[in-house]
Amino acid sequence: MKVPQLRKKPETKSCHNVTWEDDYSWIHQKNILEVLRDKDKLDPEVREYLIQENNHTEHHLKDTKILQKKLFDEIKGRIKLDDESLPYKDHTYEYWTKTTVEGNYSIKLRKKINTDEIEEIWDGDKEKEKLGVEYFGVGDLEVSHNDKYLAYSLDIKGSEYYTIFIRDIVTNKLITKEITDTSGTITFSLDDAYIFYSKLDKNHRARKIYRHEIGNFTDHDELIFEEKSEAFSVGIGLSSDEKYYFVSTSDHNTSEQYYFKIDEKKPKPKLIKRRKKGILYSINSWDGKFYNHTNEDAEDFKIDISESLDKQNWKVFIAAKNEVLIGGCVFLKNWIIRSETSNALDKLFVKNISTGLEEELIFSDEKIYVPNVSLRQKNKNTDEIYVGYSSPKTPSKEYLYDLSTKSKKLVKEQEIPSGHNPDDYIIERVEFQSHDGRLVPLTITRHKKTKIDGSANLLLYGYGSYGHSMSPSFSSTRLSLINRDIIWATAHIRGGMEKGMKWWKEGKLTNKKNTFEDYIYATKYLIENRYSSKGKIIGMGGSAGGLLMGAVVNQAPELFLGIIMAVPFVDSLTTNLDHSLPLTVGEFDEFGNAKDNKEHFDYIYSYAPYHNIKKMDYPDMLITTSLSDNRVLFDEPAKFTAKLREYKTDNNLLLLKTEMNAGHGGKSGRDGAIQEIALDYAFALKISEKI
Repeated sequence: MKVPQLRKKPETKSCHNVTWEDDYSWIHQKNILEVLRDKDKLDPEVREYLIQENNHTEHHLKDTKILQKKLFDEIKGRIKLDDESLPYKDHTYEYWTKTTVEGNYSIKLRKKINTDEIEEIWDGDKEKEKLGVEYFGVGDLEVSHNDKYLAYSLDIKGSEYYTIFIRDIVTNKLITKEITDTSGTITFSLDDAYIFYSKLDKNHRARKIYRHEIGNFTDHDELIFEEKSEAFSVGIGLSSDEKYYFVSTSDHNTSEQYYFKIDEKKPKPKLIKRRKKGILYSINSWDGKFYNHTNEDAEDFKIDISESLDKQNWKVFIAAKNEVLIGGCVFLKNWIIRSETSNALDKLFVKNISTGLEEELIFSDEKIYVPNVSLRQKNKNTDEIYVGYSSPKTPSKEYLYDLSTKSKKLVKEQEIPSGHNPDDYIIERVEFQSHDGRLVPLTITRHKKTKIDGSANLLLYGYGSYGHSMSPSFSSTRLSLINRDIIWATAHIRGGMEKGMKWWKEGKLTNKKNTFEDYIYATKYLIENRYSSKGKIIGMGGSAGGLLMGAVVNQAPELFLGIIMAVPFVDSLTTNLDHSLPLTVGEFDEFGNAKDNKEHFDYIYSYAPYHNIKKMDYPDMLITTSLSDNRVLFDEPAKFTAKLREYKTDNNLLLLKTEMNAGHGGKSGRDGAIQEIALDYAFALKISEKI
């Protein structure tokens, strides 16, 4: 089959007295944000190229068709398709969700407390069928405080422009106008006369909060708050004690908050603390006091407390700890529950408000696991909560836990219908030294029959950006590789917050290369310790994890058998220089501002995957993207693939697959998500010669 070729149209670019040629920049359309919303506006030549690449991928993976179907059935066979969530008690109703064998989307149900009559208030599959669309993304699903209205937001293209609808639950009729171009989040006012929402601007940035009167079919909604900085985005929420609304505005590492009382007829948000660069804070109110979760004078966060927001007199409530990330609080009448993260492991703590005593909540014998907590009911005058955990080998378990008696009762356990024995798997947490001596955690999951003699293939997953931590939770999908003698390892590299805020700072801006070095050193550690061998390791990452994959494959291709990258951020310099794109301006504190800062430009230029492709052998590569993705534009992986075809000196696979009806998260629906995983895993098994 003929290898697809993208037409070259050289364009000379320059910045900070550096000049370079880009042969494929022409595929980036000036009206790209319109293309994301209407794929008919895509350049026909580019469309044809993407289709050719899809056909090329289809051709080279046709020998995996049976395997893909087998993997799909296997992965789906581990999901209890007809499942129900634990109920949450509101004032009048219990609410919960369920899934069915046939459906791809959840159903929301309720029943009046102490009755048996169940009412279905939402069915995603029916809603999708009614609209007749291929892509169906649900942003938010909220019931009004009086239990009369259902508000929901939908994205039917994958471009993350959400339309809000509100309907009467009993009559099922829409009761107000459709609200377009929103971020998707919905907050009801306590009197249920209004909703608050954020509107997206022309660059897909949420910078305005509006109040919409329910029942209003005109175009005018009341502007409550406007953020002037293009780098910040806004949101609104209700305080834990339901006395205030808090408007939050932030970029990735600076925040500012405003508040107004719930009964204000004309809301006028008042500033709490003026923004300071690098300072994050989030304030909540409970029982006449205000709690501030902040990193001011506390790199890894602390929690301060004050009696008033008018006369702020903040005192330490939970002190900072070095390289221990202090999480926020969950409030009950007699208890405060909070989290901590250190060395890529989470812990839960509970504080008795009357005695001031605090202790760790421990409910698993395993050393490596992810705990969680959720409220059982809206009424905070309770000692009962839901707590749960999962680990890389143990499906999730949820308990009804009594904080006063410390008794627990198992109320839900994740079922694996096709069968699962945790004792068949071995979990290890190790640390390795990176290039600068920093100890980096690594979580390794393998089947007990897999030999540690260098013979096994290994998939190394990484991300390392935005302070996003990789938690060692259970994944039933990964078992399809692990059961076939492929070890799964997750590298907790810098750029996340597994070891606190410092861990993030050491992996961003002009420290970004630490992220890549950590990953490469993880690969070398796994080879040296005989988990796998050189040329038997598959790298995997998506989005900013795709940037990681692109950087490390340019730097050390010989270490890898293959690379799988999803919606990869691989043309990072070009994107950083274009301040009109949705995410660029808000990410200056993550990656830098190459346009206005020469040091940032030089640094990004030195690692940007697209600009650092070399004439050399590359491993087998599978690259996936989506046409409607506004976070990482499809033209990034398309350009990267085209240039890689020109430069690489091997005959290994280079496959690009573009979903023509999806966004950043890939296909919508349960089956769509499983199909994408099955494709990735089939590629991994093909190149590992395990078909």
